[in-house]
Amino acid sequence: MSRLIMWNLISLDGFFQGAKNWDLDWHNLVVDKEFERFAIDQLRTADRLLFGRVTYEGMAGYWPKATGAIAELMNDLPKFVFSRTLPPPQWDNTTLVTSDAATEVRKLKRAGDRNSLVFGSANLSETLMAEGLFDEYRLLITPVILGSGKSLFGRSLPRQKLKLLDMRQLASGGVILRYEPLRGH
Repeated sequence: MSRLIMWNLISLDGFFQGAKNWDLDWHNLVVDKEFERFAIDQLRTADRLLFGRVTYEGMAGYWPKATGAIAELMNDLPKFVFSRTLPPPQWDNTTLVTSDAATEVRKLKRAGDRNSLVFGSANLSETLMAEGLFDEYRLLITPVILGSGKSLFGRSLPRQKLKLLDMRQLASGGVILRYEPLRGH
């Protein structure tokens, strides 16, 4: 069975995006060779990538033109985009899912034996968190306070206790935290 893993960079004050859509220049504070090695290793564990519409559109606008090991993995991995409004996707290896996201993610988890990674995708992530579908949360706390932006957490989500699996400090000052939900708590 595939493990569903959320991967996001967030600011110290809890935002995964600045005040405007795709306000992500602060990611450059931690994107370096060490980060790239982590990203490559993480992508190599995946069966597939899952996106909501907004994140998919941004990723599809960038990765097909990019080069390098990360771009190769991003372009080669099967991708699933959850949207009822997106026109047919143009990014290679992409499947559009217009039905219930939670139901489809349950099917995808049963169909895989590696990781399913969700990047960004706040609305999709909120749905999957509310359904208790994530097996792990991976967050890179970036050493910046944005003051405003889009919060990944803080919506009306149910309370969920988590267990720290790992903590890794990067030379950039970022810290990768890995948590798993404690089921039944």
